[in-house]
Amino acid sequence: MMENWRERITVDPNVCHGKVCIRGTRIMVSIILDNLAAGVSREEILSSYPSLALQDIDAALAYAAELARERFVPLPVESLSFGNHCPAAQEPGQAERACLGGAGASPPIRSTT
Repeated sequence: MMENWRERITVDPNVCHGKVCIRGTRIMVSIILDNLAAGVSREEILSSYPSLALQDIDAALAYAAELARERFVPLPVESLSFGNHCPAAQEPGQAERACLGGAGASPPIRSTT
């Protein structure tokens, strides 16, 4: 597994509406994963997105694997206030849950490992 995926993945609220992207690009990790899930080869993805490197695809997969472990994956964010971005939050403490998975959703599970 790629151990240094954090060096290739970034979150910036000013880029792609704060979606997780490959560092230095506007290519969202979800686009790479969607393509792989649809059976698009790595070579086709690299051809369609010339600014990508093979390591970026590996980083996207490693990021997805980290998320699949159902634990909180911290990424540096320059500025984010859930209350300002999520109108579904009606009271303190509900903003994060509402924005991340619906008004009744549980907060992310944080791993102790």
